[in-house]
Amino acid sequence: MAFTSHIFLFYFLPLVLLIYYLIPKGRNQFLLAAGYVFYAWFQPWFAFLLLAATVIGYAGGTAITRSADENRKHKVFIAALCANLALLGFFKYFTFLQTNLYSLLGLCGFHPGPVWDIPLPVGISFFTFLSISYLVSMYIGDAPPARSFSDFACYISLFPMVTAGPITRYPLIAEALRSREHTIDKFASGAALFILGFAKKILLADPMGTVANAVFGAEAPGTIDAWFGLLAYAFQIYFDFAGYSEMAVGLGRMVGFELIRNFNAPYRADSITDFWRRWHISLSTMLRDYVYVPLIAVGRNRSTKYIIYRNLILTFLICGLWHGAAWTFILWGGYHGLFLAFEQWRGKKGRYARLSRPVKIGLTFVAILLSWVLFRSPTLGDAGRYYLTLFGGHGASGGSILLAGIIYTQGNFLLMALCAALVFQPYQAFEWAERITPWKAVWLIALFAFSILGMFAQTYSPFLYSQF
Repeated sequence: MAFTSHIFLFYFLPLVLLIYYLIPKGRNQFLLAAGYVFYAWFQPWFAFLLLAATVIGYAGGTAITRSADENRKHKVFIAALCANLALLGFFKYFTFLQTNLYSLLGLCGFHPGPVWDIPLPVGISFFTFLSISYLVSMYIGDAPPARSFSDFACYISLFPMVTAGPITRYPLIAEALRSREHTIDKFASGAALFILGFAKKILLADPMGTVANAVFGAEAPGTIDAWFGLLAYAFQIYFDFAGYSEMAVGLGRMVGFELIRNFNAPYRADSITDFWRRWHISLSTMLRDYVYVPLIAVGRNRSTKYIIYRNLILTFLICGLWHGAAWTFILWGGYHGLFLAFEQWRGKKGRYARLSRPVKIGLTFVAILLSWVLFRSPTLGDAGRYYLTLFGGHGASGGSILLAGIIYTQGNFLLMALCAALVFQPYQAFEWAERITPWKAVWLIALFAFSILGMFAQTYSPFLYSQF
């Protein structure tokens, strides 16, 4: 079930909110049931995987907290961690590994059988990371254990974040699972964030996605087309995922939870390092704390600057692999890792550091744009051809006549300008939605109504990050 479907908007959400506020007790149990209905709507058998990750996390966490033996505690933690990663690895990476292995065997003259086509459950990367965050919290003791299995299961299956985050780690939500505050101001702020995120998805991300799909799917786009389509994709992926995250945080506030803020004007970053402080914050901080820092700790006796650079690159190779089982994602992660290592090496020295902030923002945005080619392309060959087109090495240097009537319309130019104005200004939805005045409420109602009309005028368009 998607947030931008009529079933969610007109049936699921109103019914959940109505029952939630009518019942005085058992709200976590009710949200647990609602979360499973929401998640199973995509595919009923997916719910068993969600339950498996929940059982692994809860059983492992319970065994860790009850053990007085540090050695046994460590073994239980490693076993539960591996079980979660095995669940994720089988459904997300088995087909990818099998395909590459069979390709290597084919080069050696062997001809293995057919590749298993294993379906990718929606949001598996997100809910397995939630389970892992609980295990880590129980192991290092930075949060109290869940009061019951149902409370923990509520956390894992919480419908605002189960399919695409934000990955709100257990310590940030542990207290709210026990007791949380419900106020009109908090509900209003949540509703405002939900509407703003909904509008970003419907009115900005989806139209930009139409432009990007037309260009990336064209047989012979020109150089101008390629840059226009790439810019459209940069706006699409930002407004799609930031819109989802704002909707998720808004829904969380409406039922008393404060989920982590996932975006903070990322295209205003003046370096790739700054970009990753602003983009997908819940994932970047988790990778920092659960991958990069442990790697540094392992090599603490020889943490030379070169080992630090290697660990940065390795962390972002893992980041790329987390996003998808494809070489394009791995190279995308390596691209960012190399940039981060380079910026770490240069520090505050050099000509770049002396440039004005607007110039640094512009250069960083171009670097990010180029990385999105790898993220968007189905194969490395497609990415290579697109890069050639961008720099005039493949196809016409101008625009394609076939694409002109599809992408170069007055409406698209206006939307592109609006997207640019929104991403490059500092005042974000979170600040705007902190306090809702009567005039803001009127404006939000009008925006929501207009967005709903846009939703009915479009074909179904799932959130991009739900595939991860």
